[in-house]
Amino acid sequence: MTDLLQAILQAQGGNAPKNLAQKFGVSDSQATSAIHALLPALLSGMQRNVQQPNGFEGLLGALSDGHHQRYVDEGDAVFQEETVREGNGILGHLLGSKDVSRQVASRAAAQTGVGEDVLKQMLPVVASMLMGSLSKQTQGGRTMAAASGGGAQGLMGMLTPMLDQNKDGSVVDDVFRIASGFLKR
Repeated sequence: MTDLLQAILQAQGGNAPKNLAQKFGVSDSQATSAIHALLPALLSGMQRNVQQPNGFEGLLGALSDGHHQRYVDEGDAVFQEETVREGNGILGHLLGSKDVSRQVASRAAAQTGVGEDVLKQMLPVVASMLMGSLSKQTQGGRTMAAASGGGAQGLMGMLTPMLDQNKDGSVVDDVFRIASGFLKR
């Protein structure tokens, strides 16, 4: 999570917290706290999503098209309605319902002191930035892996912490257990 958190905080030329603060009428430090508070729930939702049938493939497909990168590369992306629409779609996949999104915003409000209504509005933008960061790292990992002949190792290196449920440093047992669960259905 630390790498993704830093990638988001450094997004948009290092101005992501400032841009979020400006858009949502909060301080830079409040925007940074909001990202810190929202990201774990988004990553947890992503972890649940990749464990569903075709979830991992769906994530790879979404990351491979490359259009999410603009949410971390372009400073004005925070201010565009498309970012919110895309983010709401991402939230639908990661969290499943508006009720869960509201609960995430409520918990983040309790942690940060930022208003729940502001966090509800910020959540889809942060979700878009998360996908942008993952997409950018995936593309970078593929480029580096291709240059070294390593295939998809860069991508797996990025996703291993999400898939390694028992934190033993290997995803083989976890992926096997997930696949076994799907085969029993």
